[in-house]
Amino acid sequence: MISRRETLRLAALGTAAILGSHPIAASAASKVRIGVLKFGTVSWELDTLKQHKFDAANGIELDVVYFAGEDATNVAMLAGAIDIIVTDWLWVSRQRSDGGDVTLAPYSTAVGAIMVKQTSPIRTITDLKGKKIGVAGGALDKSWLLIQALARRDHGLDLPAISDVVFGAPPLISEKAIQGELDAVLNFWHFCARLEASGFRRLIGADDAQKALGASGPVSALGYVFHDKWASENPDAIRGFLKASAQAKELLARSDDEWLRLAPIVRAQGGELVKLRDRYREGIPKRPIAEEAADAGKLYRVLAGIGGEKLVGGAPEMAPGTFWQGSVE
Repeated sequence: MISRRETLRLAALGTAAILGSHPIAASAASKVRIGVLKFGTVSWELDTLKQHKFDAANGIELDVVYFAGEDATNVAMLAGAIDIIVTDWLWVSRQRSDGGDVTLAPYSTAVGAIMVKQTSPIRTITDLKGKKIGVAGGALDKSWLLIQALARRDHGLDLPAISDVVFGAPPLISEKAIQGELDAVLNFWHFCARLEASGFRRLIGADDAQKALGASGPVSALGYVFHDKWASENPDAIRGFLKASAQAKELLARSDDEWLRLAPIVRAQGGELVKLRDRYREGIPKRPIAEEAADAGKLYRVLAGIGGEKLVGGAPEMAPGTFWQGSVE
């Protein structure tokens, strides 16, 4: 009889094969298999990493495996089909609370924002009363929950109750905003950057809400996620990967030419490319992991209070070890 783990592994491999990914070979100390979305922003960093051979320079061979959706990458990593994925610390904490050993190394602090047209009369969060708001990511999106929490605490507003909230896929939400069918939209950071280049402005960012709700600095929304056991058994591989990632980020932080090279992958040019470049750079993590973990713990309690069991399960506190305790040195 085939075990559930083996069933998940085979399903994950099948999903990757459909997308024409690289073949997945047996795990080796020098090989790191990362699963990412085909058109996600992570691919910008990984393309830079591969283009400049930062993986080889750090003693690893990075195998990028493309998937159609986030759920597929999660299943593949849990099943052992790949070594690393990119996801958020809420998911990691919930897995650990349920007995898993996944952990997270910060990837990006870039977060979404509520966007309105430059000419919109909406100037503060209180002006959203009675307005039609488009939200990407669903009702339990953590940026949406954080902004709700801030509106309740500081203004006594229950945004879902006083506004007409509609949920949709990020591209659709942005398109409806451009067409004027929505008064305001909360979208993922890169869609917000594209909207900025199209004549929109930020009303309030999830990063603003984070700081107002107790974070002392930027907190990574996403991280590179892997099993503690895998990292312990392959210390050179995880250190090599994180060093290569840091080198790619450093290049993207200083080189405008690198962004011009990436333009076809980013699918932007001119002012839109510049806005995406600048917002990406702002999201490069700069704080010690321990500081990010402490602030994430504070925000977790806020999110647990508003999102409840649907969001965090039965754990009122962020699970210990959610943020990786290892060192890249």
